[in-house]
Amino acid sequence: MAAYISMGEAHRRITEYLNRFSDAVSYQDGKTLSRLLSISSDSAALLSLADALNTFQDANRIIRQSENFSQFVDVLLPIFRALQSYRLKNLVESYSAFEKASNAFIQEFRNWESAWALEALYVLAYEIRILAERADIELASIGKTPEKLQGAGSFLMKVFGVLAGKGPKRVGALYVTCQLFKIYFKLGTVHLCRSVIRSIETARIFDFEEFPVRDKVTYMYYTGRLEVYNENFLAADQKLSYALTHCNPEKEANISNVVLALRRGDLRLLRHALDEHEDRFLRSGVYLVLEKLELQVYQRLVKKIYIMQKQKDPSKAHQIKLDVIVKALKWLEMDADVDEVECIMAILIHKNLVKGYFAHKSKVVVLSKQEPFPKLNGKPVSS
Repeated sequence: MAAYISMGEAHRRITEYLNRFSDAVSYQDGKTLSRLLSISSDSAALLSLADALNTFQDANRIIRQSENFSQFVDVLLPIFRALQSYRLKNLVESYSAFEKASNAFIQEFRNWESAWALEALYVLAYEIRILAERADIELASIGKTPEKLQGAGSFLMKVFGVLAGKGPKRVGALYVTCQLFKIYFKLGTVHLCRSVIRSIETARIFDFEEFPVRDKVTYMYYTGRLEVYNENFLAADQKLSYALTHCNPEKEANISNVVLALRRGDLRLLRHALDEHEDRFLRSGVYLVLEKLELQVYQRLVKKIYIMQKQKDPSKAHQIKLDVIVKALKWLEMDADVDEVECIMAILIHKNLVKGYFAHKSKVVVLSKQEPFPKLNGKPVSS
């Protein structure tokens, strides 16, 4: 529960915010402006302002008293309403007010020649998505149709249009694109990604290398996931490898044991990683995609056995007894009998992850002597 605030203190907090907003615009201070718009950040300054607004009910009068404030009244008033509603946990009202403020901000942004306010625009793009997600949860809880996230997507397409032009502002287009991807993946409307991707990858005004690394990594991650869904595995490998290589190695939350399992051919580690991060993978919509990696892990395990046999006896390296694979799986604490392993190997051969054939009587897989483990070639894997 908020502490008691006197009318005088409430007036002071509101005026202080208005002065900071006005100064941020006057001095083209994008960082300060972005902090003033971060409603969902739960910052102490914005929460105390929200309490002040709920005490002093006539902020409109304060704004209109000064020309420095009144020129931004179409941004400030709905921002205040969004803050008040957010503090009172009225998330649908907060989203609606914030969307109105954001539309007014975009009009101002169009008139500013330089790109000084890009950071503030990024915050708007982020906030509109987050508030929309929370508003939809509220709508669903009272039996109404969640519709705000779809509305946020429409708004961000307008923002993309503002940025998709010549000049320094265009470097912000990729950040907005990534926010759109997150919305489309959340809504299950990934087909809507195509038009934005075409704009980024074919428009002559964009040079991919000039975008910030953070945005390029996110873009490659989402477009890589799209390629996996479409079973374009070569393109997926290139894009996801780019994202993995360029993401901040200190951000351990971005990388899980899935990568290590693939490198080792460790089925136990893969399944443990999928179990450990199941909720996270389900929320981000990649769980079913990651489950498909199990065949690649089996391929890697068989390849490691092949390499070890080649070191011992090159002439017989291409003949792998099914019993050997069973023992390798048991060493990984994975129970499987010869029949199960034979079935797995049949799938690997059928899907062209392994080249070879069975010698059924001797329970041996005979691998091709030329490229027994084909590289991903971008062609769809038959189901």
